[in-house]
Amino acid sequence: MEQELIGILEKTLSPDQNELKAATEFLEQAAKADLVAFLRTLSDILKARAANPIVRVAAGLQLKNQIAWKDPAKKDIFTQKWFAIPEEARQIIKTNVLEALGTEGQRPSTAAQCVAHIAIIELPRGVWPRLIPDLVDNVCKEGVPDSLKAACLESIGYICQDIQPAVLAEVSNSILTAIVNGMRLPDENIRLAAVNALLNSLEFTQNNFAVESERNVIMTVTCEATTSNNTQVRVVALQCLVRIISLYYEYMEVYMASALLPITLEAMNSDTSELVLQGIEFWSTVCETELDLAINASEAAELERPALADQSRYYAKGALKYVLPIVLETLTKQDECDEDEWTPAKGAGVCLSLFAECTEDAIVEYVVPFVTQNIGNGDWRYREAAVMAFGSILEGPSNEKLKPMMDEALPVLMNLMSDTSIQVRDTTAWTLGRICEYSDVTSNSEVLTALLNAFCVSLSDEPSVAANVCWALKSLSFAAYMAVQTSDEESIEPDAYPLSPFFHVLMQKLLWTTERADGAQSNLRGSAYEAIMDLASHSAKDCHVAVQETMLVILDRLRQVLSLGGQVDTQPDHQQVVDVQANLCAALQVILRKLQPDEIDTIGDAVMTALLQLLSTTRSHRGVQEDAIMAVASFIDVSSAKFTKYIEAFVPFLLLGLQAVNSPQVNSVSVGIVGDLCRAVGDKVQPYADALMTELLKNLASQEVHRNVKPQIFSVFGDMALALGVRFSNYLQAVFTVLHQASMAQIEGTDPEMREYLNALRIGCLETYSGLVQGMKGENNNVGVHSGEGNPLMELGNTILPPLSEFLKIIALDLGVSDECVCTALGLMGDISSSFGAPALPVLETHPIPLLLQRGKTSKSKKTRTMTSWVMKSMKKAKTTATSNGV
Repeated sequence: MEQELIGILEKTLSPDQNELKAATEFLEQAAKADLVAFLRTLSDILKARAANPIVRVAAGLQLKNQIAWKDPAKKDIFTQKWFAIPEEARQIIKTNVLEALGTEGQRPSTAAQCVAHIAIIELPRGVWPRLIPDLVDNVCKEGVPDSLKAACLESIGYICQDIQPAVLAEVSNSILTAIVNGMRLPDENIRLAAVNALLNSLEFTQNNFAVESERNVIMTVTCEATTSNNTQVRVVALQCLVRIISLYYEYMEVYMASALLPITLEAMNSDTSELVLQGIEFWSTVCETELDLAINASEAAELERPALADQSRYYAKGALKYVLPIVLETLTKQDECDEDEWTPAKGAGVCLSLFAECTEDAIVEYVVPFVTQNIGNGDWRYREAAVMAFGSILEGPSNEKLKPMMDEALPVLMNLMSDTSIQVRDTTAWTLGRICEYSDVTSNSEVLTALLNAFCVSLSDEPSVAANVCWALKSLSFAAYMAVQTSDEESIEPDAYPLSPFFHVLMQKLLWTTERADGAQSNLRGSAYEAIMDLASHSAKDCHVAVQETMLVILDRLRQVLSLGGQVDTQPDHQQVVDVQANLCAALQVILRKLQPDEIDTIGDAVMTALLQLLSTTRSHRGVQEDAIMAVASFIDVSSAKFTKYIEAFVPFLLLGLQAVNSPQVNSVSVGIVGDLCRAVGDKVQPYADALMTELLKNLASQEVHRNVKPQIFSVFGDMALALGVRFSNYLQAVFTVLHQASMAQIEGTDPEMREYLNALRIGCLETYSGLVQGMKGENNNVGVHSGEGNPLMELGNTILPPLSEFLKIIALDLGVSDECVCTALGLMGDISSSFGAPALPVLETHPIPLLLQRGKTSKSKKTRTMTSWVMKSMKKAKTTATSNGV
C-alpha cells in the first residue's frame, strides 16, 4: 500500500486537474475504507528520511487533515474519530510523527503540525503526558541537532496556539524555559521557532509576568529579538510586544520609556513594511487597551463601585509628540494600487483614529497643522494624507473643539470632490461621510444642498469614489432622521425631515447607480443598495410615495432577474446575477417594513410569488437563499396573521432551510423564521407543527448543526408552545428530555466563546419554559390557586417546577452569567408566579434563587431592573391572593 500511496501523493501536486481530482478521490476512499491503515502508512511515509521531501510533506498534510478540524462545532467528531483508533495504532502513529521532527529539511515542519494536532486532542484528556517534557528536553539538552530543537519549538508553538491554557498550566514554566533557551541560541531558525512559540504561549504566562524577575527575563529576550538580523524574527518579536501590552499592560510602566517606545519608534521608521506595521499596531493596541480601561473606570464610577486595580497609565497621551509625527508621515506613503492590501498607510489611519479616541482634544494640536500645511499640496499623496488625517480624528475630540474646524473644512472638502486624483476624491467622500456622523450638516439648508449636489455628481465617479459616496449618504440619512426625533425611539416616524426635499432625486440616483456597468467594482452595486435601504428605513412620512415607487422598482427588477432563468452562461455573469438577487432580497427585506398593511395586501401576492420562485431556483446559492428567507421574515412581520394564505407554499422551503445543516447561516435564519411564523399566525401553524418540530429536534440531535444554532431552537420551542397551547403536549416528552439535558450543561475553564454559548443556551431554555407556561396559561385564563387535578396548567407545573428549580439555582450561583440571562430568568420567575400563584412561591423562594432578584436590583440595565420590580410585584400579588382566599 505504501508505494501505491506514494504515487498518489505525488499526483496531489500535479498541475493536471484530472490527475489531481483522481488522487483526491483515491485518498478520500482510502480514509473511508481503512482509516487506521491509512494513517499508519501516512505516518510511515512522513518519517521516511529517504522519501521524496515533497511526498513527505504531502503525507503529513493528509495525516493532519484527518485529525484537524477547522469548524469548532466539529471538534467532538474528530476527537471521537481519533480515539476510535486502537491504542496500539495511535501509539505507532505518534511515535512516527515524533521521529519525523527535525528530519524534514524545510519549514514550517509538517511533522510539528501533526504532533500538535494529536496533542490538542489527547492532552486535555490526560493522554500523552510525556509529550511536553520530551519536547522541552530536546530544546534544552546539549548535543541535540539544531533542526530538532527548531521542530520541537514549532510543535510547542502550534500546541500553545490552539489549546486551552488550563491544560498546560502544570508545564507552563518548563515550556517558557524552553522558549527562552531557544531565543538565546544563535541559530536563526531556532530563534524564529522560539519567538513564534512565545507569541502563542503568552496567555499561559500570567503567573510569570506577576513575578518581577521572571518578567524581566521575558521582556529582555523579547526586546533583544527585535534587534535580530533576521527580519522574520524581528517581526514576530514585535508581535510579541503587541500581545504583551494587551495582556500585561499594568506591568509595562518600567519598560515603556527605556525600551518599548524606542523599539517601536525604530520599527515605525523602518524601510520594511512588516516592521512598520507592527510598530503601528503596538500603539494602536495601547490606545485600545486604554480605551477599555476608561470604559471600565466610567462604569465603576457610574455604579459607585470601588476604583478598579487596573487603571490607565496614559501612555498614548504621553507618547503623542513622539509617535504622531511618524504616523502622519506614514499616511503619505500610499501606493496607487493598494485597494486590497493592508499597508502601513492604512494602518497609520486606523492608529490615528484610535489615538484621537484615546487622547481626545490633546490630539488636535498635532494634526491640524499637518492638515493645514498639506491640504493644498501639489503632490496628491500629501493632499490625500491631509484629508485622511482630518477624517480620522473626528471621533474623540469634543464638539466644541471640532465644530469650527468641520464648518471651515466643508467647503474645501466639497471642492476636493472634483480633485484630479481618484485617491483624494475617494478619501474626501469618506471624510465627508464622517463629518455627516459628527456634525449637524442638516441644520444648514444651503450647506446641505451643496453637499447633496456634490454627492449626486460623484455617484457617476470612479466606482471606489461612488462607493464611499454611498456610505456617506448612509451616514447623512441617519443623521437627518435623528435630527428630528423627539424621543429615544427610532421607530417613531417623523412627518418630514431635512432630506425630504431631496429624497426622490436621491433614490432615483441611487437606483441608477445600482445599474452601472462597472457596479461590481469596489462593491459599488452593493454599497448603492445599502444606501437605498438606509435611506428608506430612515425616511419620513412625506417620503412614503417615493418609498413605494422604490419598492415597485425592486420587485420589478427581481422579476426580471428571475426571468433570465438559465440564460446566463459564464461564471462571472452568473456570479453577478447571484449578487443582484441577494441585493434585491436585502432591499426588499428592509423596504417591506416601511409599508402599511393596506399596501401589503395590494402587493403581497406579487412579493411572495417572486420570493417563492427565487427559493425554488437558488438552493445551491446559500447566500441568496438566506436573503430570500430573511425577506420572507420581513413579510411575515408586516403581514402578521394574513401570512396564513402563504404558509402551505412556503413551509416546504422552510423545511429545506432547516435541513441545510452544512450552511449555518441558512439553517440559523430558518430556525428563526419558525419562531416568527408561530408569533405571527398563532395556532394556524398547527398543521405544519409535526414537520417543523421533527426537523428542529433532528437539528438538536445532529453533530453537524452549528453549535450556535441550538440555543435558537430552544427559543423557538417556546414560540411554538405559546402558539399551540395545550396542543404542544404532543411534543412535551421529547422537548423535556433535551431541555433538561441542555439546562444542566456546564463548561470547563473560562473560554469567552464557550461562556457566551452557555449563556445563549440557557436563555433559549428559559424561553422554552416561558413559552410552555404562557401557552398553557393562555388556554386556562381562569386558573386560580384552587385549580384541581386535570387542569393542563397545573399538571404542567407539577412536571416542570422541580427541574426548573434546579436550573434556576444553577443560574443564580453562576457569577459569570450574563445580564440578559438574568433578565430572562427573572421574566420566567414572573410568569411562574403569575400563572401558578402561591403554590409556586416555595420554589421561587428556595435558596439561592432569590439571589437573582438581588442581581436584578443592582443591574446596570434598566430593562433588568424593571423586570425585577415586576417579578417582585407578581410574587407579592400571589401571596396576597392566597391569603385572601384562605390558602
